[in-house]
Amino acid sequence: MDIIAATAQFIEQKFADEGSGHDWAHIRRVWLMARRLATAAPEADHEVTELAALLHDIADWKFHDGDYEAGPRAAREWLRSQQAPEALIVRVETVIREVSFKGLGVATPVSSIEAALVQDADRLDAIGAIGIARAFAYGGHKGRPLHDSAVAPVAHDSFASYQKNSAPTLNHFYEKLLHLKDRLNTDAARQVAQERHAFMETYVARFLAEWDGID
Repeated sequence: MDIIAATAQFIEQKFADEGSGHDWAHIRRVWLMARRLATAAPEADHEVTELAALLHDIADWKFHDGDYEAGPRAAREWLRSQQAPEALIVRVETVIREVSFKGLGVATPVSSIEAALVQDADRLDAIGAIGIARAFAYGGHKGRPLHDSAVAPVAHDSFASYQKNSAPTLNHFYEKLLHLKDRLNTDAARQVAQERHAFMETYVARFLAEWDGID
């Protein structure tokens, strides 16, 4: 079994019963989308792209006490167990460090086409119909209310502020999801994002119209 197939099998087993929206189905979609976006980027290293997509949530900081290095460490441990070359491990670790959104006011630049592809694929899975479902799944997992009109959205200007956020789930649309369309790296991803973003805008408008039981 090659390293990509072995990694997919490992991650599928590890995240089979995860219920916060950061499950195998999410990781698989990011993996497949990264592969799709890579077809428009011939300069991309497909092995790095696919491994980083499969491992990008292996130890997400949100579930590891805010430890942003938990993911790269876990990815390294897995890849070393597969006798991956050190150069490959370093490149995958770097992509994983660069994928995450860190707050509306925080830049998240990428240093390689592979990181651009995986970051875009991950962000595309955070918008549209699936993105909406995942947002509320995570909010429920964290015990957050759906909405509270008294709690205003915050444009977090630091990763530390974003990490501490515990606002109602609808705020997440204003603090992140509705901005992702304009924070993608590749033309291919931007094309996919258009319809997903429009659907999300329609959903939020309808949610608010129904919130007080009037419409």
